[in-house]
Amino acid sequence: MRWAVLLAGCLLAVPLAIATQLTPSPRGMGTHQQLGLPACSTVQLFGIRCPACGMTTSWAWAVRGRMLRAVRANSGGAVLAMIAAVISPWWIGSGLCGRWLGGVPNEKWILAGAVTVMAVTVIDWMIRIQT
Repeated sequence: MRWAVLLAGCLLAVPLAIATQLTPSPRGMGTHQQLGLPACSTVQLFGIRCPACGMTTSWAWAVRGRMLRAVRANSGGAVLAMIAAVISPWWIGSGLCGRWLGGVPNEKWILAGAVTVMAVTVIDWMIRIQT
C-alpha cells in the first residue's frame, strides 16, 4: 500500500511539474500543443470547445498562482489542479513515511471531489457553448 500511495502522489505531481514548464496560451486553450499534441478536434470539426479545452492552460496558470486566469481557461481544470496541489504532497509524504499523515482518505471526500470536478467541467462547458 505504501508504494501505491507514493506512486499515486507522484502521478498527481507530474502534471503540476510539467505545467510549470509550459507558457499559458493567451487564447485560454491550446497550451497542450507545446507538448506536441494536436489541436482540439472538436474545435477544428465543429467550431466549439470540448469540455477539456483549456485544461492544460488552466493548470499552467494555476501553478503560477493566477487562479482567476486558470478559472477563465477551464474551471474544472482549475479545481483539478488545486486538488492535485493539495493531495500530491500529502500522498507523497504519506508514502514516504509509511503511514497516513493527517488521517486516512475518506471515500466520501474522494467521490465528492471527483463529482465536483466533473460537474464544474460540464457546467463550464455548457456555459461556453452557449456564448
